[in-house]
Amino acid sequence: MNPVVFILNGPNLNLLGLREPAVYGSATLGDVEARSRDVADGLGLSVVFRQSNHEGELIDWIQEARQAADGVVINAAGLTHTSVALQDALRAVEKPIVEVHISNIHARESYRHHSYISAVADGVIVGLGIDGYEFALHALARRIRRDGGPATIAV
Repeated sequence: MNPVVFILNGPNLNLLGLREPAVYGSATLGDVEARSRDVADGLGLSVVFRQSNHEGELIDWIQEARQAADGVVINAAGLTHTSVALQDALRAVEKPIVEVHISNIHARESYRHHSYISAVADGVIVGLGIDGYEFALHALARRIRRDGGPATIAV
């Protein structure tokens, strides 16, 4: 069984390719998913790829990842800068977490400079466009293999 990585995307990322292409590029979330699946397949990983505009749904998926995933890639989008609840949920995952942002949040508005996610992430990738997802998968594949492979779920 391949290790499982949850790739979770927050509010408005469903509008990739349409919303502010000068900031986020022209790739769609479907493009990100297809590329992520291709990269994961090459790394021997399975991917659960999800997007929600709702904080509570993201929290439910993070809690699910605690049992069902070996690692998490999260682009919490605007919730990055506001959600202690997402931070708390991620803290409970106890699996490797990589935070990804398509744009460089540190080169944008000052309110975007703080991330509640970074405090609980093993790594942070910002400003490298959708390539950040690929880099995150490579990092997680190494970390998962180093730390002992796929999670086991007691049934």
